[in-house]
Amino acid sequence: MTVLRPEAMALLLRWREAIIGAGVAAMGLYGAATTVGIVFYLSLLGLPIGAALIREGVQRARMPEGGYGPGVIEVDERQITYFGPRSGSAVSVDALTRIDIVTTDRGPYADDVFWVFHAEDAAPMVVPFGAVGSDRLYDALTALPGLDPGRILAATRDFTPRTTVIWQRVNNRRRLS
Repeated sequence: MTVLRPEAMALLLRWREAIIGAGVAAMGLYGAATTVGIVFYLSLLGLPIGAALIREGVQRARMPEGGYGPGVIEVDERQITYFGPRSGSAVSVDALTRIDIVTTDRGPYADDVFWVFHAEDAAPMVVPFGAVGSDRLYDALTALPGLDPGRILAATRDFTPRTTVIWQRVNNRRRLS
């Protein structure tokens, strides 16, 4: 038996990382205010840990939800694979040279935001922002040096037709990882 409506449960699950961070920070603050000695110092550790969880959780929860667009995205072993209704392709995160977000004026009744992944020696991979599994891209792409999640959010909220570069490799050498 479920006490919460499905919509409320989905909202809580979407914000769960930020909620957990707030709990960790609150417990750290309570411990720091009510204890002494080693427990006081351990409680102080909860504050930056909670703040980091809140920051990541808010950024992740503010990203547009997937699941309404065509196709499926899978992320496995730093490989992004898109299975579309008519085609599909794959790209390695390590081979990426640039990531664009393209917005069109076709919305709100059609897909109007797309990822474009540019990789070494490959054609650009275009993926609808709302494809099933697009939430997994956030985790895969945050490992890229210099990627600003705020740029992704700002680009997806832009309603004018344009291409926004959200990340570009700084040097031409391939990372070994």
